[in-house]
Amino acid sequence: MSAPEGMLPMPLDRIGNYAAGFVPPLLAPDRPTPALVAGPNGKAAVKRFNVYRNNVTVSLIEALAATFPATERITGEAFFRAMARFHVRETPPVSPLLFEYGRDFPGFIARYEYAQSMPWLADVARIERAWLDAYHAADAPALPPSALSLIAPEQLGGVVFDPHPATRLVRSDYPAVTIFAVNRESGPVGRVETADAESALITRPDLEVIVRRLAPGADLLLSRLLAGIPLAAAAADAATQCPTLDLAAAIATALEAGAFTATHHGG
Repeated sequence: MSAPEGMLPMPLDRIGNYAAGFVPPLLAPDRPTPALVAGPNGKAAVKRFNVYRNNVTVSLIEALAATFPATERITGEAFFRAMARFHVRETPPVSPLLFEYGRDFPGFIARYEYAQSMPWLADVARIERAWLDAYHAADAPALPPSALSLIAPEQLGGVVFDPHPATRLVRSDYPAVTIFAVNRESGPVGRVETADAESALITRPDLEVIVRRLAPGADLLLSRLLAGIPLAAAAADAATQCPTLDLAAAIATALEAGAFTATHHGG
């Protein structure tokens, strides 16, 4: 982060103190211009600092808009920017990588007073954040769908799946996957007819990030497999909570999506 135009650079031995005084007021408009900030000839730089402060806030809001386009489309630009501004002031960035910013935004939306009439909005944002994380995840070859056919039937129960670095699972009590999908497109958005809970499997087996809506119970199974629980135990646990679970279809969906990279025996 460079100093605003016209502000004099500080000596190297004072950079630490300067940063400590300069950074916190950037996202707090009610705080005064830091005393260390001065323009040419030691004159106060209040106006310059305020311009710079506004530019920082705007750039972070735009970063959030780029990460959460469906969320912005749902709320409208004015609502989104107002909500994002509150988040920016509450949660400053901790990484120099701008795409890392916004990890806490879905949680902020969940408790944001004016978003309570849209209880599914935070989960839509979680899917969008997972999409971006999958996009930036490390590359790795996906486990082919035929891999399980090479394992002896008596050993399948003890198989543990190694997650692909890009794999993400987002579970929701709302039709968040459907709402996400229709609002990530550029066409007109119709009425969402379902109110059922939906879970998203986000993967990137090649270059394209793919978001799949999972069948009932498949999310329960995958959450356990991604946590390193052997197949038999994961299947039994998921089937207990969702008796209609189609185990073979759920595993086939995960393998076709490229959710794993390898298997090993859990012992």
